[in-house]
Order: sequence, then structure tokens, then C-alpha cells
Amino acid sequence: MQAPTVPGSSGPERGTPPAASRIPPHTYFVASAIFHYLGPAFAVLLFARLEPLGVAWLRIASAAVVFALWRRPWRFFAGLQPADRRTVVGLGVVLALMNASFYLALDRLPLGTVGAIEFLGPIGLAAYGMRTVRNGMALVLAVAGVYLLTDARIGGQPLGYAYAFANCALFVLYIVLGHRIAAGGAAAGVDRLGAAMLVAMAAALPIGIADAVPAFSSPVLLAAGIGVGICSSVIPYVCDQLAMARLPRATFALMLALLPAMAAAIGALVLAQIPAPVELAGILLVIAGVAVHRAPPRTGRA
Repeated sequence: MQAPTVPGSSGPERGTPPAASRIPPHTYFVASAIFHYLGPAFAVLLFARLEPLGVAWLRIASAAVVFALWRRPWRFFAGLQPADRRTVVGLGVVLALMNASFYLALDRLPLGTVGAIEFLGPIGLAAYGMRTVRNGMALVLAVAGVYLLTDARIGGQPLGYAYAFANCALFVLYIVLGHRIAAGGAAAGVDRLGAAMLVAMAAALPIGIADAVPAFSSPVLLAAGIGVGICSSVIPYVCDQLAMARLPRATFALMLALLPAMAAAIGALVLAQIPAPVELAGILLVIAGVAVHRAPPRTGRA
């Protein structure tokens, strides 16, 4: 679940910490790309001891606690405009559902496949927002790639694909809402993200807490769940905010092509999920689609 769309300017965004601005923005993106799928790969290893929804709730809750201790987002939440508060609450609910569907898909499908399907949403959104031949071609490439991936495995895991496509749809909502919270700069974006994570922890409580209970009697499992939360939700989301504040929108869109490849590589290295030739072809087509597509220029608040 990658971060919202990047702003259009390439200079330092207002609200970016001075120390953070000395690090090249591409470094933040690469760090985010690595942890974005490294955390879920570790989560898959936990599925042997905990149900996916339990791992998802531990991820969300541990990230929410980290953000709460670090940013104390309730200090500014009451001062937000009603529309901004609704955006933060909406983002929190989307994060809860998105993480749940993502982990339910990972329990049934390879990481590379889920990561590739996830990007149908952003490419489709870009094609809708800026109807060009380039974006049409990107959408065709991505759809062809996902067709190869689904045709290779859908017979055995239809429910897994249902969760993967649900995650894809929620990812589009995440982009739209995340775009809005990033409008005030990196620091404000992280603060609002912290508030949204607290909402997500509460929203995911009814569906995940029962499956997470066994971790509270095992320090090793609890520590592993916290580690997944930090790797999956804290490090990449913060890095995304810092990268988005300074990378041009077109550059960020082009670099997104690294993510499906990263998902496949980490799935192979950590989980021994070696893609078959037809699946590798599908992933490469999705990567090509992500590289070709261009997001529409940002004009004010989305």
C-alpha cells in the first residue's frame, strides 16, 4: 500500500524538516520501496502462528502507537476544518480495510502477484484523470499483465483474487484521500497520517482483535507483530511523505515502476515464491505500464 500521489513541485516542500531535506528524495523512495514489501513478507511468515487479520491488526495498532508517541496527532486534530477531519477519518477507515484485504490476499497469493494487481488502481486513476494515448497504452499493458497473472492462478484461488482486487480498489481511495493530507507539506502530512492510523486501529478492532489475542501471550509473536508494523506502516509511509514533498510528480510516477519488481524480488528472496515464466511476463507488463503512465498535474486540493 504505497503512499499518495506526489505534489507537482520539485523543490523543498514547506514543512519538510531541515535535516530531512539534506537527504536526496530518491533515497527516501528506495527505502520506502524496500520496506513497503519487506514488512508484508515478514507478515506472511507470521501466518503460521497467527491468522492474517490478527497480523493486520497488530501492524496497524503498532504503527498507530508509534505515531501517537512520536507525533501526538490529537493535539491538532480538533483544530482541523470539518472537511479535513472527515478526510483523516475516511483515510483511517480505508487504511483498516485496505490492510485487512491485503493480508487476506497475501495468505492465498504470491506477494509479487498481489503487488502487481495493486497497481491497476493507480494506472486506471491516471488514465481517467488524464486521457492520453500514453496513459491508454499504460492501462492496456497493466491489464494484460494482470490478465496473465490471474489466468495463471485464478482457478485455484478465486477468493485470493477477490481480496487482491478489493485491495486495489481501496488503494485508489487511499491515493485520493492521501493526496489531500499531503497538501500541507511533509510534516503536516505525517501528523494527519498519525491521526488516521489511530482511526484505523479502532476501525480494524472488530475484525482483527480476536485473531491478534494469541500474540499477547507470546513476547516473540508480539515483538514480531510490532516489527511488521514499523517495517510496513511507519518507515515506508514517513519516507513517502518526505519523498513526495520534493520529487516532481512525473519522476515519482516513473519510480513507482520499481514497486511491482520489488514485490516479486522480495517474494522470491524472503518467501521463496519464484514466479513461473507466465507470471514473470505478467509482472513485467505491469512494470511497463507503471513506467509509461503519467498522473495528471496537481491543481489545488484533490
